[in-house]
Amino acid sequence: MCKFLVGIALVLVAGFAQADRIRDLTSVQGVRENSLIGYGLVVGLDGTGDQTTQTPFTTQTLNNMLSQLGITVPTGTNMQLKNVAAVMVTAQYPAFGRQGQNIDVVVSSMGNAKSLRGGTLLMTPLKGVDSQVYALAQGNILVGGAGAAAGGSSVQVNQLNGGRITNGAIIERELPTQFGSGNTINLQLNQDDFGMAQQIADTINRRSGYGNATALDSRTVQIRTPSGNSNQVRLLADIQNMEVNVTPQEAKVIINSRTGSVVMNREVTLDTCAVAQGNLSVTVNRQAQVSQPDTPFAGGQTVVTPQTQIDLRQSGGALQSIRSSASLNNVVRALNALGASPIELMSILQSMQSAGCLRAKVEII
Repeated sequence: MCKFLVGIALVLVAGFAQADRIRDLTSVQGVRENSLIGYGLVVGLDGTGDQTTQTPFTTQTLNNMLSQLGITVPTGTNMQLKNVAAVMVTAQYPAFGRQGQNIDVVVSSMGNAKSLRGGTLLMTPLKGVDSQVYALAQGNILVGGAGAAAGGSSVQVNQLNGGRITNGAIIERELPTQFGSGNTINLQLNQDDFGMAQQIADTINRRSGYGNATALDSRTVQIRTPSGNSNQVRLLADIQNMEVNVTPQEAKVIINSRTGSVVMNREVTLDTCAVAQGNLSVTVNRQAQVSQPDTPFAGGQTVVTPQTQIDLRQSGGALQSIRSSASLNNVVRALNALGASPIELMSILQSMQSAGCLRAKVEII
């Protein structure tokens, strides 16, 4: 009976444990996207294009395009165009992209065009970092914003100087790939974690027939495939679906000094401390309380439980007291209730870290 109850308890604990798939924690080294960029023209705008007197590159580009089509514009001609705009076109070349495959492109105005709504992108070569053309883009632009103007008044929703063309580019050149040519596969963790890297390697090694995994560092796990296994795609698909119990994350507080926002994870805790910021004071006190069984020989055990009390005072305001575990979430909630500004909150957190009572790493971005 005892073994049966212990087995049920282990099953329940395993059910509550948080597990993620390896595919959600890692990426395959060498399997990534590549950025493409190009310069082109958008035509067919309803009088919302570039003012050519202020954007001479638009006129120059148009003259070059017309000359390639056999049309010669007389020298010195001042073309007052309103339906043409110079744009930059960007795209992401997918991993294992094949010739003839369609990809999405993003079109952004680089002049003083008012809107790209209703415009058509002319054929634009997209180049990589090596200045080689890998795709050709062309098509009608879809702009998510909207705007109207009348009588000197105008209203606008979202951005009008940028849009997207779904499947607007065709891949013309393929990138060489080394995937599957060797007997090793490297998995790169999304975050540096020695414990997680070792745990992923142990999970793979516990499964027979999936190669020998070794954690090289906190970011890389190397898998040596079996000598007789040539299908690395099936092998990698099985490995990515393996589940790994997520280890506790590093306690971290992220402070954005530009927006005044503070973000923390659940591992952040506080130790006993007292903080005074202007007319605001915070006191965190932790004491140990011993809990004993009510009756002797009842089979109970003596347990020591920490009791934490957080007091906040503000001159001219009410006194609030919070009794809970020493978590930063409760302190932040209490500070917000007293009206502490984001600047005050950031100063308090930095002071707590300097004093050693904030059990977390503070990162300012």
